[in-house]
Amino acid sequence: MSFQQYRPTGFRVLPPVVKNLLIINALFFLATITFQSVFKIDLTDYLGLHYFGAEKFKPYQFITYMFMHGGFSHILFNMFALWMFGNVLENFWGPKRFLIYFLVTGIGAALIHYIVFYIEISPVLSAINNFLDDPSNEKIHAFIDSSNMKIASYEMQNHFNEFVRDYNNVIAVNPERAIQLAMNYMTQYRIDFLNAPIVIGASGAVFGILLAFGMMFPNAMLYIFFAIPMKAKYFVILYGAIELFSGFYDTTSNVAHFAHLGGMIFGYFLIIYWRKK
Repeated sequence: MSFQQYRPTGFRVLPPVVKNLLIINALFFLATITFQSVFKIDLTDYLGLHYFGAEKFKPYQFITYMFMHGGFSHILFNMFALWMFGNVLENFWGPKRFLIYFLVTGIGAALIHYIVFYIEISPVLSAINNFLDDPSNEKIHAFIDSSNMKIASYEMQNHFNEFVRDYNNVIAVNPERAIQLAMNYMTQYRIDFLNAPIVIGASGAVFGILLAFGMMFPNAMLYIFFAIPMKAKYFVILYGAIELFSGFYDTTSNVAHFAHLGGMIFGYFLIIYWRKK
């Protein structure tokens, strides 16, 4: 009985789709650094995914955002997980199905994230629209003093400082002019507020891949911190629970927890659909 009988055939440590995804992500990461340092161009603003209702939103961002990352540790974690779990899935499914899965879960992650974001910002948008429909100096003061007033970018801070300076100069001598300034500011504030959030990273698709690994190979042993053994199905459940908890209670970080959950949700239903067919 030869050793060859036990040797897996057709398995690649670096299958084509995973390999090309790693290369593309690396190229985008280097391009982001180069364009920022040499040309002072922020590629994240163009290729990261803006909110659907923002002026800077472009449909192609649903794809390009998955190849943008905010730092070395961000891309390192995502690419390591992509290789670790993705190479097994691509060898199991084949390149075409794996690529479809990666794109669907990545796009699904973005959709879930911004649906949750829309729910969160609805009170802010309502307050802005309420002022613009019936502007007054009392309402602008109330808005600025409320929790709805959020300065989410350097650009928004500059616009706010300019408004406060001009508004204070005219409010005492020309209240009507002050209201017009407030209307102009609130119109611009709405634009800046919607443009500010940007989603980047392959994390949503990576979490979808993690879920798929747990569903395809539920009893495979993973070693947490290279020491604690845990079956893949329990690891996925634990990670999903952590992300769900963090999505509701970790509101101060920039981590898109609901995007991670979105990747897992879309991945789950896609796998169920494939199994039925």
